[in-house]
Amino acid sequence: MATTLGIPESAVLIHMQRGGGGFGRRLTNDYMVETAWISKTVGAPVKLLWTREDDMQHDFYRSGGFQYLKAGLDASGKIVGWHDHFVGYGKDAAFVSAGNISSDEFPARLVPNFTLGYTLMPLWLKTGALRAPGSNSYAFVFQSFLDELAHAAGKDPVAFRMQLLDQPQTAATDKGPFAMDFKPARMKPVLQLAADKSGWGKRALPQGHALGIAFHFSHFGYFAEVAEVSVSEQNKVKVHKVWVAADIGSQVINPAAAENIVQGAVIDGLSELMAQEITLEKGRVQQSNYHQHQVVRMSQAPAEIEVLWHKTNYPPTGLGEPALPPVLPAVANAIFAATGKRLRSLPLSKSGYSWA
Repeated sequence: MATTLGIPESAVLIHMQRGGGGFGRRLTNDYMVETAWISKTVGAPVKLLWTREDDMQHDFYRSGGFQYLKAGLDASGKIVGWHDHFVGYGKDAAFVSAGNISSDEFPARLVPNFTLGYTLMPLWLKTGALRAPGSNSYAFVFQSFLDELAHAAGKDPVAFRMQLLDQPQTAATDKGPFAMDFKPARMKPVLQLAADKSGWGKRALPQGHALGIAFHFSHFGYFAEVAEVSVSEQNKVKVHKVWVAADIGSQVINPAAAENIVQGAVIDGLSELMAQEITLEKGRVQQSNYHQHQVVRMSQAPAEIEVLWHKTNYPPTGLGEPALPPVLPAVANAIFAATGKRLRSLPLSKSGYSWA
């Protein structure tokens, strides 16, 4: 603002407003600079309110990308090799904002022969955070691939993941402020809790129904989720129930709000999974409102989202972000269990699926 208005920074006073629902957008405060410029131009205080069309077509968008994965299993079905080539966006060795991937991203430290490489493509479009940045796409990639490996090995998806979590873990290499301090011993009971409460492998499902499971550690939260799904012959998907198990430390400070946040994260994740995509034509964003960037409607939402807490002797952490990523691969893995069709790209609407 000081640069735009040509005034010293000491002349700028910001009154912080506390409020939820930003989902990462407030990390980029271009609207503050615009407001200041308008106010100086008209010579009066102003309140700036973007239309939804302005917001959606001039945003900071989640960075996309492509991941090419290979893995090797030994005779017992254990993962002994993992190769990931990530094609993302950036220039030289610098990723675009919120488009990077950590060298310690799961399952880096649990596989003895692990390679992560990347190629960057130039991108002029502005990118930034979207709820659970990075994790909201990486969980889908890695947990879908793990599910694929489990079936290739002829193993139960839960048992296969447990076997991976039991492997020795190497030291972390990322020393940054958001280092991936993943503790497999914390994830195992969370994964088991989600499996047990959903009746994984222990109950008969209604005709045409199937379960899918996934877990992910991000933003200091350990989450595992199971989705019960059915798919019609017309590729209409119905998510009947989602079980969410979580370890966010020793205390759930506000239980009612915490449950609400987790349930909202699941709905948010389902919206991203099925229909949300930004496309451009001649440099212009084509989507202008929610009729083109659809969110899950009440009639399409799961009948129940059951939230389960596994308390541990660790300091409490946040949960608004880590609750979202696992639901995407959990539903996709359930669709595979129900149909035998493996889905490897998002949103699912591009593969001919829609909500029932």
